[in-house]
Amino acid sequence: MPRGVTMDEQIKQALAAVAGQFADKRVHVCQVEVTAVTDGRITLAGAVLDEVTLTAVLSHLAATCPEYALDATAVTILRPPDRAKLAVCTTITGLYNSPGFLSEPGSYLLNGMRLEPLRADGRWLFVRQEDGYLGWVYEPYLGDDPSAVPTHLVCEPVALLRQGPDEKAALVNRVLAGTAVAITDEQNDWQHITWAGLPGGWLPAPHLRPLAGLPQTAAAQRAQLVADAPRFTGVPYLWAGISGYGIDCSGYVQLLYRLAGLTLPRDADMMFAAGQPVEPPYRPGDLLFFGSEGGHRHISHVGLSLGGWQMIHSSRSRNGVFVDEVTAVPHLRDTFAGARSFLKD
Repeated sequence: MPRGVTMDEQIKQALAAVAGQFADKRVHVCQVEVTAVTDGRITLAGAVLDEVTLTAVLSHLAATCPEYALDATAVTILRPPDRAKLAVCTTITGLYNSPGFLSEPGSYLLNGMRLEPLRADGRWLFVRQEDGYLGWVYEPYLGDDPSAVPTHLVCEPVALLRQGPDEKAALVNRVLAGTAVAITDEQNDWQHITWAGLPGGWLPAPHLRPLAGLPQTAAAQRAQLVADAPRFTGVPYLWAGISGYGIDCSGYVQLLYRLAGLTLPRDADMMFAAGQPVEPPYRPGDLLFFGSEGGHRHISHVGLSLGGWQMIHSSRSRNGVFVDEVTAVPHLRDTFAGARSFLKD
């Protein structure tokens, strides 16, 4: 034990050190505390996301305090194996940072997205998305994981769902780009869809993209990204947004890649960390990243290169999705932090 450090302080320092490995609350939970140190035993309580997190905590404590036995029976593991998943059963809903509609959203969830329920607080559930993102969702908007296997993605920013295969038929609902649906019938240039928890209806066939036909090569993926990107021009900027109702910079990029059959992390800094660095000249589909003002390179913005420095992005300053030439916009030029690619050429 370091000179002048009590055992209680040493244990707290050890817990703080291992908790730092799981500090990103968007994807981790590591809330462990010591409730007692008696008779050669350290008693722990709290919650962790999974067994991997708990193992890391116990291993670090065991190495730091080898003379103590560890009791973690009061630590809750939020992700037990084989827990049944739920699905979003409304058109779109928020994923909030705490339970309650007045909380700030961290993201949004499209119909049919599958969620792992981790814990409950009244009518709110703390959930994990398939990409690992965590947050709170209103439980009445969820239902059992649908049995119908999705066959298509909606590719129109906001598609109008109708009762019959006719543009004059009554409106049933609106379906947002990126929503996975199952096709059950076809008539002329219309397709009937089913989706999670809501009445089905008819969409124009061009508004749907077969999952089996998503691009497989980098060249085809780049072409798809560039073809889809302008369809969202003018969609307003919305913090945490992911849809044609409103979208933020990383939500826009993530959605474009989803429509091309690729899964990206949710936030810009996550994308920057996960992507492969690339250098100019930038190719269509490469991602351009930007840091905060004043030289601090915390990643705070991302856009899609259309080739070179021409970029389409959801811009807070322009309040929506528009094209900019990076080198001609001072606040973009001065905060550029680098580029990344997720395409395997």
